[in-house]
Amino acid sequence: MVYRGKEKLSIEIKLSDGQENSFIPSYSSLDQIQGHVALTAHTDTKISQVFITFEGVVKTYVEKMASSSPTSGRSEAFQCFLRLVQPMEDVAFPDAGVLKADETYTFPFTFAVPEKLLPQNCDHGRDNDAVHQAHLQPPPTLGDPLTAAWGKSLMDDMSPTMAIVSYAIRARIINGKKSNGKLNITAEDSKKVRVVPHISEHPPLVVQDGKDDDYQLRKEKPIKKGTFKKRLGTIVMESTQPRSLRLPPPRTEKPCPVTTSATINLRFDPAQPDAQPPRLGSLVTKLKVATFFASKPMEDIPSRSSDFHYSSTKGIYVETLTLSTLCMASAQWEKHNPPDSPPRRDTAHSTPSNPNPNIPTASSSYKHKLPYYTTHILVPVILPGKDDSAGSGKKVFVPTFHSCLLSRIYVLDISLSCHTPDASITDPSLHLKLPIQISAEGSADARPSISEDEAQAIARREAGDFAWHPRSVAPPSPGYTEQAQFPSFAPPTPDDMEMTTAQAQSPEPMEAGMASDIRRSSGNVRAHADVAPPDYSVHTFSRSSVSSSTG
Repeated sequence: MVYRGKEKLSIEIKLSDGQENSFIPSYSSLDQIQGHVALTAHTDTKISQVFITFEGVVKTYVEKMASSSPTSGRSEAFQCFLRLVQPMEDVAFPDAGVLKADETYTFPFTFAVPEKLLPQNCDHGRDNDAVHQAHLQPPPTLGDPLTAAWGKSLMDDMSPTMAIVSYAIRARIINGKKSNGKLNITAEDSKKVRVVPHISEHPPLVVQDGKDDDYQLRKEKPIKKGTFKKRLGTIVMESTQPRSLRLPPPRTEKPCPVTTSATINLRFDPAQPDAQPPRLGSLVTKLKVATFFASKPMEDIPSRSSDFHYSSTKGIYVETLTLSTLCMASAQWEKHNPPDSPPRRDTAHSTPSNPNPNIPTASSSYKHKLPYYTTHILVPVILPGKDDSAGSGKKVFVPTFHSCLLSRIYVLDISLSCHTPDASITDPSLHLKLPIQISAEGSADARPSISEDEAQAIARREAGDFAWHPRSVAPPSPGYTEQAQFPSFAPPTPDDMEMTTAQAQSPEPMEAGMASDIRRSSGNVRAHADVAPPDYSVHTFSRSSVSSSTG
């Protein structure tokens, strides 16, 4: 309840959608937010307007560190990407716009969390249309410690103070305008809510090999007995992007563990015929949580963290969580005989073919006549829950998203150690950095904003399917052909030619019948084109009427 001004007008926002007693009201896409605003004045108070809105804002700032001076600056950005206004009926206002003393007036409201934002919310430059579509997805609540909750416990969403996404219901009471033309706000109040929109799983990322990339799907490592000893062989570690971690709806009371799995394919190419594959050690799985933020709109989806270092308008915040540590000593290697034909070499215009996707391609040092060994590891990926005792239980996760000023991505870091016999150096290890998404389910009782037929019609219109509908090339129906009248196409006689020339030179106007004969004699098939079949009408449109109708 808020008091403001000398009139001491109190205003309070109350929910009536089943979350009145919730610690943090939480909603997903298409969920309805229902409630009312209660106004109570201690003295008769005149008001002119009541504004009730549902708003979503993004706030970011980037510290500017000067290299030649000890001073620093800050660049900030603010975006109100969502503002829904509740229409007010005249019957809800008091008589003559005056709130009587010690009486409570209620103004109901109903909002629905949108699935998409309006296109004008992302009107900056972009590299491609995929960025525009990603920026039109409402972002989840992020960075506010008072709304990062699970049940009745405050959680950490692993976001920096430089990046905040917040949603709130705001109520403002207006009484005319001030002398400077601005609205005179008599009282205002806001109620924060938590929004976790429905976000589906997107197609896997296309990872390009490079030293600066934040992702690495394949790793080769030479295995030696010691520093100055011969090489035993080369071990190859390879994987692909796993399925997404799917969060339950935000109002789920007893959610199930959020899990997925990743398959690690290993291959050992021996350097000598008697070389044996190394014994596997421990497998450590970590989750890298990266938050990208900027003080100006981002034109592309962030893919390299190095682009956000030492920038005056962009920043990155990273946290790493340890998910599991497994012992792989019991993993068994499978021996394969050498292939009949040598493997195909990489060229500038082709890539090596792999008939079995579960077996990694040969390493760069593989000798064709030697056998090789393979094994597979299924790595479980489980997000820590609220009651996790590993130290990460106070973490809350938001789905992967990309907005104009903020992005949240996740990377699965997998490290595998190997034990070599009689090794006098540290056991070698291999690292993979796999992209992984976190998606979010919507509420089961959420009502779609449009029907399936409407959605299909919109999709067809956007795809331009109407331009590819097949046209009929069949002959016209008898209803048209039986009413048609075609002139004869006999060639004109010399008399007709003389008559036509004489009439063309005559200054007197020709009669309608004579003009029709001339058109007929010249072989024009449109002599009777203006004659319509029965039950049909012919409309003639002038150029001006067509222009006005299409404008």
